[in-house]
Amino acid sequence: MHPIVNLACFLLTVYSTLIAGAVLAIEDASWPTVRDLLVTPNFWLFGWPYAACILMILGCHEMGHYVACRLYGIDATLPFFIPAPHLFGTFGAVIRIRAPITDRRALFDIGVAGPIAGFVVAVPVLLFALAHSPVVSQPPSGEGISFPSCLLLEIVGRSLYPALVDPDRTVMVHPTYWAAWLGLLATGLNLLPIGQLDGGHILYAVSGRWHTTVSRFGIPIMIAVGVWRGAYHLVTFAVLFAIVGYRHPPLLDERTPLGPGRQAIAWLALVIFLLTIMVDGIGVS
Repeated sequence: MHPIVNLACFLLTVYSTLIAGAVLAIEDASWPTVRDLLVTPNFWLFGWPYAACILMILGCHEMGHYVACRLYGIDATLPFFIPAPHLFGTFGAVIRIRAPITDRRALFDIGVAGPIAGFVVAVPVLLFALAHSPVVSQPPSGEGISFPSCLLLEIVGRSLYPALVDPDRTVMVHPTYWAAWLGLLATGLNLLPIGQLDGGHILYAVSGRWHTTVSRFGIPIMIAVGVWRGAYHLVTFAVLFAIVGYRHPPLLDERTPLGPGRQAIAWLALVIFLLTIMVDGIGVS
């Protein structure tokens, strides 16, 4: 596919995330406001911090995969950014690997490079966002939507910014917080050890036998946890994974050992997964 398609998708996603960022900045998602934002470029300046951060997080994630593919001489497309007409302005980004992956080391490196690259960018964005999120001395109004959290958000909020969890204070969240939040959500979902997700690649490289077992039972577990916790994003993705399939295609060389360095990185990927997976539901108060 011609690179002009990648460029067109990227420009459309720049536009959609600028609009989304402006909506998040002015905290008004009513149709008259959105309609004005769509056709008024001067207002797009309000959205550039969010747009820049989310594009950087998603772009680094996919470029991690792409660069790893290139290092192993495996044909892959440039990232495709996917615009979306919703609050966050994007469905993420993907690359398509157009050649068989050679061995376990290549599979592991390609799978783990994306989540680690995206995570390394998302954490500074999160810290910046919280540092620029003023806390006002008034209790929350009780109106609006509460989004799922993850262990990392709880740790950072409670240890570095204790005022954020004070019931008598309200946090005026900086728009870049939502870029970090979306990046962490994408990282946690991609690291699920299922099928051909990044986590599935990593687990298959570590142990093909464990991949079959974990991937097979992971989908019903996701559905059960999603229903139990009201985390219907997990249910939605579990259904998609069930449709796509939980199996992983064989490698050209299944016997190449990973070595202790990559095994240590696999444990690091597990820690990142546990820090970023979001199992809470979306609440409306």
